[in-house]
Amino acid sequence: MGDRLRRVLHQQARKAGREYARSKRAYRDGRDWGDNRAADFDLPTDAEDRARIVCRRHAEKRRVAVNRDGEPACFEADHPDCEGCAEDVREGRIQTW
Repeated sequence: MGDRLRRVLHQQARKAGREYARSKRAYRDGRDWGDNRAADFDLPTDAEDRARIVCRRHAEKRRVAVNRDGEPACFEADHPDCEGCAEDVREGRIQTW
């Protein structure tokens, strides 16, 4: 097996592993986020009661569930933008659309 083929197979295996991890995380998050509290924080919501916020980390509009701690479903612990976003949700300062 040539080096090129080995490299391509290795890249594809890593890509499949990342996709599996992403899917597993999305499933876990979906299961854990059944209790949406967007209304508790007086956030504008869509038809499915997901909060309409502007993500600081990715600078994009998002529709997300919010848990009882004021953390959006896309929240990632120890990331400064996510920590600031959750704090803003709790304080009522989050940018919405």
